Amino acid sequence: MSLEDRADHEWSRGNVVKVVLKKELVHLMPILASLLFGLLCAYVIIPPEVEITPFSEGVGSIGNAVYFVVLVGVGATMLYLLLKRKSLRLISIMTGFALTMAVFMLSFIYLYSVLSIFTVAFSEIWVLAAAMAMTILADWAIFRTRRVANVIILGLGGALGTFLGVLIPTQSTVLILGFLAVYDVFAVYRGPVGKIAQSGLDQFRGLSFSFRDIQMGLGDLTFYSMLVGHMWIFFGPAACLAGVIGVLGGCLVSFRMLEKKGMFPGLPLPIFLGLTASFLATMFS
Repeated sequence: MSLEDRADHEWSRGNVVKVVLKKELVHLMPILASLLFGLLCAYVIIPPEVEITPFSEGVGSIGNAVYFVVLVGVGATMLYLLLKRKSLRLISIMTGFALTMAVFMLSFIYLYSVLSIFTVAFSEIWVLAAAMAMTILADWAIFRTRRVANVIILGLGGALGTFLGVLIPTQSTVLILGFLAVYDVFAVYRGPVGKIAQSGLDQFRGLSFSFRDIQMGLGDLTFYSMLVGHMWIFFGPAACLAGVIGVLGGCLVSFRMLEKKGMFPGLPLPIFLGLTASFLATMFS
């Protein structure tokens, strides 16, 4: 995450604390909205019978975590190299294709899950048509309208995170989130993510959202929802609620650090506090 504008000067230290805290609490609202949409998706989804991890649970869980970190790292590096070469058109084509495929796949899966509750003739055809229409509208919104694009990105982060949280077993989920949180620190301060953020995340339409003076990547939203959605499906409401509180608390502390540094990794604190709170709630419930 990055800060577009520093906090305004106030007339006393007490007022600065109040204003900054109020701003930070407001900044939690879009994150909470993304999490709640992800939970709605978790409530209706029928998990597809596919495996998206290359290794089996157990010893292979570490391999799954490394695999996800490599995918994220390679993707971020490719975007940075293209940005360095000023290949903005190619960046738009790549991100547009990836977002189109993600929106279409998720729309089809969730619409099919909802329609499966009812007996509808030719349901697959209706779902396919609706998914195509939603994808076209989402693409138009992301690349044409800033405000609606932010709403689409919040929903996409929640839906994609829940999809991953439902399909990936617990041990792999925890390791993937943990490894990505560690990688995020490196990527922001020494790797491609920090360099991309310095160049301006607004050049990557669909991969970040902005709210007030905060910019946050789609990946942050996705992995927050992955944690919360997994807890809802596999451990129940108490662990899920604790995870939501932990993630939001971690984001609040991250915003404080963001005020001081101007740029701060968005995953480590929310993921650590979210996982800790969820497993404590599971132990004592």
